[in-house]
Amino acid sequence: MATLVLSDIHGNLAALQAVLQEASRTKDVHSCILLGDVIDYGMHSNEVIELLKDLPYTVICNLWGNHEQAVSFQEYGRFSSERGKASAMHTRELLSDGSWKYINNRMEHKGYLEFVCDGKRCLAVHGSHEDKFWKSIDITGNLQPYQSFDYVFSGHSHLPVFYEKFYITDDPKRRNKKKTVFINPGSVGQPRNHNPMAQYAIIDLADEIILMKKTRYNIIKEQSSFTGDVDEFYCKRLELGI
Repeated sequence: MATLVLSDIHGNLAALQAVLQEASRTKDVHSCILLGDVIDYGMHSNEVIELLKDLPYTVICNLWGNHEQAVSFQEYGRFSSERGKASAMHTRELLSDGSWKYINNRMEHKGYLEFVCDGKRCLAVHGSHEDKFWKSIDITGNLQPYQSFDYVFSGHSHLPVFYEKFYITDDPKRRNKKKTVFINPGSVGQPRNHNPMAQYAIIDLADEIILMKKTRYNIIKEQSSFTGDVDEFYCKRLELGI
């Protein structure tokens, strides 16, 4: 059975709809991993949450991202720009009672979760071991904290990553190597890898099949929902994936 991996939807309803429609054609997808930041930047945070409430999949984990954390606690000091702070404050004003119930009751507030799937020890984290919410995993940096896991799923950077790290260990059967697979599916709603398509992953841990996916969606339609209440940067960037 396969698992759908989504991160950083950021209130982009058209992108999420396109991803779910495409994923529905993969008949063996039965579960879903949600890595945070379902809200903010885009204009459809409430609508995205309504769609996520009724996913036809078993939700393995559903993490808060830094945007859920910031909006929930009204802590905006770590955003890198004034436009980011303003967008988060505006999103807080727009969230419905139903959205708040979802954020508070159906999402993991710690920003990370350890679990076992298909016999594999997994870590899902919005950011990284160093900072669960605000710092992405750097695969060129210190990956020692992740050695005990078979799979590490992360988001936050909006950049897709598939990387296999081999650690030195005492295991002659496997030539004294231990493997950890790092997967960042990229961003559904605000990609930053110069590709504007909605990005996600489908995985099968039993057979070690990892599909890094991209799908087109109606960007113009999503842009038409922007009202000028947030900086136009978040609208324009959708065209280029920046």
